[in-house]
Amino acid sequence: MRAGHSWVYSNEVDTGKTPLQGLQPGQTVAIMNHQEKWLGWAYANPNSLICARITSRSKDHLLDQSLLVHRIKIALSLRERLYPGPYYRLLFAESDGLPGLVVDRYGDYLAVQLSTAGMELLREQVIAALEKVLKPKGIVLRNDVPVREMEGLDRYVEIASGSVPELVDVIEGGCRFQANLLQGQKTGWFYDQAANRQRMLPYVAGKKVLDLFSYAGAWGIRAVQAGAESATCVDVSTSALEQVQHNVDLNKLANQVSRLQGDAFDVMRDLRQSKQHYDVIVVDPPAFIKRRKDMKEGTLAYRRINEAAMGLLSRDGLLISASCSFHMAEDRLLQTLQQAARHMDRSIQLLEKGQQGPDHPVHPAIPETAYLKANYLRVLPAF
Repeated sequence: MRAGHSWVYSNEVDTGKTPLQGLQPGQTVAIMNHQEKWLGWAYANPNSLICARITSRSKDHLLDQSLLVHRIKIALSLRERLYPGPYYRLLFAESDGLPGLVVDRYGDYLAVQLSTAGMELLREQVIAALEKVLKPKGIVLRNDVPVREMEGLDRYVEIASGSVPELVDVIEGGCRFQANLLQGQKTGWFYDQAANRQRMLPYVAGKKVLDLFSYAGAWGIRAVQAGAESATCVDVSTSALEQVQHNVDLNKLANQVSRLQGDAFDVMRDLRQSKQHYDVIVVDPPAFIKRRKDMKEGTLAYRRINEAAMGLLSRDGLLISASCSFHMAEDRLLQTLQQAARHMDRSIQLLEKGQQGPDHPVHPAIPETAYLKANYLRVLPAF
């Protein structure tokens, strides 16, 4: 806690002095160390393993609408300094001093996620603070994430303020995309990979690209816009591939981007049987390791998916392999990629590494905020 982490686990609490079951979910509490010295204000949830999250280390400042406005302004100043337009993650929970609150900005529209009982209790103040600072035309609450159930909360999606069109614009790297804030994955768009998509561009000129787990086609479309010969987007979801086509049409790239529906493993097997090869392959799957107990099975999944991708690469190809699993450490992921390469009788060279973009800042005291890894690997015949 002194180092800056903001979580209190239930097994760390002196329940003789503070019976947890006497607290209400979301209740404001003071955090004291074992010598009863002040550590901060927090909100509590006796039903969660993380039973309290610090919201302020100042005795004079409880988390209310005024402090919410202040923290939003601080977060906004960073994004406006770094991004040419209002398309980014505006608030990244603990990293921006607001545990349990995520906000993505789509121009005049906001997608908001309240993942804890404490933030749910502050729902109206959060909406009012966002309206005061940003004056959006509409705010969507994307409170449909499984973690809410661990907090004892219902899952729901609703428009909390104003009105929101079926599709909203996302401008990224000179490309125009559209996202569905009410039905799209997560909060509608994966802003965390934007910097990594930008890092890809020098490698794609004149190349044939395969975009696995493509969702709305951001990797493939940006590659073609940057000079790739073609891109093939693969996703198991019909609606995701419909979004790909919509975004392809928006960017007038119809002759250069194709779509394949199906499980990525099955699609790659079929592509290999038909002797297809690609110069650049992007492997950007959902988290294979959501809990620590998934480590063994999830690590095997990362190895298998990357082995299959290497089997489709041309002789001197580029593999961009990402993981959003916090429990998959950076060095372990690279070791897994090396094992996949040896199994396929390939050699790999690590050219670059990526992480989540600066609109998802990492809190040095909270390792959980550093979750995204991306490796840019040159794949060669074994030597």
